[in-house]
Amino acid sequence: MSKVKGIRLRYILAFWLFILSAVAFLDRTNISIAGLEISQEYGLGNQRLGWIFSSFLIGYAVFQLPAGWLSSRFGPRRVLTLGVLLWGAMTALTAMLPTTIEHAVLLLIGVRFVLGAGESVIYPAANQFVARWVPLQERGVINGLIFAGVGAGSGLTPPMLTWLISHHGWRSAFWFSATVGFIAAIVWWLIARDTPEEHPAVQLAELLEIQKGLNVRNAVSESEKPAIRWRAIFHRRDLLVLMMSYFSFGYIAWIYFSWFFLYMAQVRGFDLRSSARYAMLPFLSMTVCCLAGGVLSDRLTQRYGLRVGRCLLASSAMVVTALFLVIGSQTERPQLAGLILAGGAGVLYISQSSFWSVSADIAGDNSGIFSSIMNMGGQIGGAVTASLTPWIALRYGWTTSFAIAASLALVSAAGWLTVHPERPLDGKPAI
Repeated sequence: MSKVKGIRLRYILAFWLFILSAVAFLDRTNISIAGLEISQEYGLGNQRLGWIFSSFLIGYAVFQLPAGWLSSRFGPRRVLTLGVLLWGAMTALTAMLPTTIEHAVLLLIGVRFVLGAGESVIYPAANQFVARWVPLQERGVINGLIFAGVGAGSGLTPPMLTWLISHHGWRSAFWFSATVGFIAAIVWWLIARDTPEEHPAVQLAELLEIQKGLNVRNAVSESEKPAIRWRAIFHRRDLLVLMMSYFSFGYIAWIYFSWFFLYMAQVRGFDLRSSARYAMLPFLSMTVCCLAGGVLSDRLTQRYGLRVGRCLLASSAMVVTALFLVIGSQTERPQLAGLILAGGAGVLYISQSSFWSVSADIAGDNSGIFSSIMNMGGQIGGAVTASLTPWIALRYGWTTSFAIAASLALVSAAGWLTVHPERPLDGKPAI
């Protein structure tokens, strides 16, 4: 067989999914950076701001199953394009709300709920892409790349949007986010296809390489949609475990996405510019560790099998995350506390690739559905922490808030030991 010349097309498409992932988190975390100004303009306060944060995640969670079904039925190209256009429109609508408008809280809750519904497609569709385009032995690193966009988008958000807000007001941050989203959607529509067989630019050598790595005889075509194996999906005991574990993951992650910037400003005493700098650190740590976790997952999988490469790695990362959260929250020096907590965010994201690689390993062509159900757990966890964390912090202190997050990390670590990616839905052992 001839060798593939140049960069493999699947890597280019995976890189653009990294971009879409970054845009998604730019659009969902911009409100936490603009939160102080929005709260002052509309007279909100942290509790109401928490409701607005939660409304996004509720919309995101509620639409996970429809997003997974749409991704399986219509493919990642169309579903992602429409999703990105919708969340770009909602971001622009946020910027258009006038200062004097009545019921601003309810309107912001509604807009963020629809934004969450639009963003619900990003990772089920990306996982459908991975199942159709990426050989099993590359799924860790490709998922690591895609989810590194989480850290990149969130990490660039604080300094970039802080500059925009300080020079042009908080609305400029939302106009910028919306514009970037529209451009990213158009590019994805132009370069992507649902399967390798449909893409006019894929080389025969790469196509054969993909098919061999997927271990399939008949690829899914536009005229032959994959059957959704509902019974097999809902009879997987480890699906419930993955939902629970991803609930814990989402609960911890959204402390960083929703409250870390304000925590550094209000609790640790940093000014706006210093808070923005320190708020970058968890997300830069996420980016690096997400990529490293993907590479490590694939290498361990090739050497020791899926149980070690996916499950033991994720379980170990969760245990270390718990330690970082406890130590960082109790450290008195603000700068050192920020660094330790940022390290905890990075270690957390070592496990990210495992969640999504396992979904593709287990479910194959049904990975859009399977991963959307798992992801629902993560977004419910995020919605809970967005509103619950400030309530706990107000009554019991921020140390307690981080201690609860650490406890959930240990629960997730235990759950991972019961997951079996080596037993796919079709009954054919992967590795």
